[in-house]
Amino acid sequence: MAQQRDGEPQRPDSPARAGTTPPPPRPGLSYAAPAPILVTPPAPRSVRLAQSFWLLSFVAGLAVLVGSFLARESNLARLRTVVDQMAPGGDAAAVTASSAIVFWGSLAALLLATLLEAAALAAVTARHGWTRWLMAALLAGHAAVMAVAAAFLVPEGDAGSYVVLLWGAELLLAFVGLVALFVPSAGRWLKSRRALR
Repeated sequence: MAQQRDGEPQRPDSPARAGTTPPPPRPGLSYAAPAPILVTPPAPRSVRLAQSFWLLSFVAGLAVLVGSFLARESNLARLRTVVDQMAPGGDAAAVTASSAIVFWGSLAALLLATLLEAAALAAVTARHGWTRWLMAALLAGHAAVMAVAAAFLVPEGDAGSYVVLLWGAELLLAFVGLVALFVPSAGRWLKSRRALR
């Protein structure tokens, strides 16, 4: 530091004493460019149709589940005779327990398949394109579960024809919804999510 002749350190003159004005304050962050806003493109018509078809499919499947649950006493009585014919001469308690396991297990498997498909549909709506393939596998699995459960949940007569009709509508609606997800416009919409990253 520079010193005066008498040995004391020389202090710089203050701006007021020097007759100069202080420098202007530094600009704040208000001049910074704002972050870009990512605009999500609206879903094309094919995706909206796919969602509608899948939701109608869920309604048809849940109608069968609700109807089977409401008619559980007659279904369980019918299943007791089916189980007794498959394993004749069994204990009555074991036949009752087996028919209950088969009935509730079939309902649980169908409900689980529907819930997994609903979760996959939500993932597609969030623009995860890979879930289209998962939905195809889930639909094939759902059809296999229906084929097994048909032996236990489809009653005889008109009630059975309604169950088969609703299951057929469920599979058809879900298949049409799945095809709509593979339309080129749906594919472009799903792939645009990766382009925004």
